[in-house]
Amino acid sequence: MNKISPFNRMALVAASLLLILTYFLPVWEITLMAPQYPEGLSMQIWLNQLTGQVEIINGLNHYIGMKHIKVEMFPEFTYLVYVVGAFIVLGLLVAALGRLKALLAYVILLLAGGVAAMVDFWMWGYDYGHNLDPTAAIQVPGFSYQPPLIGHKKLLNFDAYSYPDSGGWVIVVAGLIFITVLVLEWRRGKKLKTSSMLKGTVASTKSFAALLMLAFVLPACQSGPQPFAIGKDGCHFCKMTLMTAQFGGELITKKGKVFKFDDLHCMKGFLKAGEVPQSDIAQVLTTDYANKDQFVSVEAAHFVQGGALRSPMGSNTAGFATKEAADAAAAQSGGKAVDWNGLQ
Repeated sequence: MNKISPFNRMALVAASLLLILTYFLPVWEITLMAPQYPEGLSMQIWLNQLTGQVEIINGLNHYIGMKHIKVEMFPEFTYLVYVVGAFIVLGLLVAALGRLKALLAYVILLLAGGVAAMVDFWMWGYDYGHNLDPTAAIQVPGFSYQPPLIGHKKLLNFDAYSYPDSGGWVIVVAGLIFITVLVLEWRRGKKLKTSSMLKGTVASTKSFAALLMLAFVLPACQSGPQPFAIGKDGCHFCKMTLMTAQFGGELITKKGKVFKFDDLHCMKGFLKAGEVPQSDIAQVLTTDYANKDQFVSVEAAHFVQGGALRSPMGSNTAGFATKEAADAAAAQSGGKAVDWNGLQ
């Protein structure tokens, strides 16, 4: 019946429980070294947060036009803890079943998850290092600042290093235990050929692949608008701190990344700049002036511009969820009703 030996099943249990440590340890580290920073600047990436000298790094990167690094720019932080939890539960389930086919399917899923994570990390690094502010103080034509995926890279006078941190090595060790058990069980003389094993595990692999899709894809696709953190969030276009939500808006990409704006004028400017291709945009939303915690699609919203309305960056335009609310606000403020396409 292709049963895994009791000793190796205990090893699978240990490897699964080892992954719990990743909730308490940083998974990845990026370090910058330069003559003016001989001790280096470092940033640690956890499953759901960033630590280290992030603000100092942001201050330096501001001069070359790189984006402000913050937790909100990583939609992965909203679901990685659940993905790791799923791997822990599935690892324990494989150990309980004690079947070689289930172990093979798990290892395939584990490797696929690792590849997906590295590809996602590379895509973030590419966007971070290539999409620069054209008005930055320091500009080197044709030069990009993409950090290394893993290893070392020279960026101007900085040496950038990117390696797994303690939590990342925990994942590597747990993965090696699962792979080692698979190889050992294979070599124990189980009467299965590679072709027959792969054919017999199609159903199991599909089930695990479905879990991978739910864990990695659906959370991003289902990502919705995020409430404004007044006094903390910054407008992605004008870089001003958000001090009111009544005139703002949000743009959400198909991957779940959220861009916040303190004024509809800023959101219009951002769309015109084309930093996010139209094909990557999932939603463009305005806050409801009458209920700042409610978001409305700009195509369905009703807008009032001018009159007594005073927005942070001068568009003096407010969005409303209903025409009745917009008409009442126009009458009270002396503004005029406009639609999204007619907004100036």
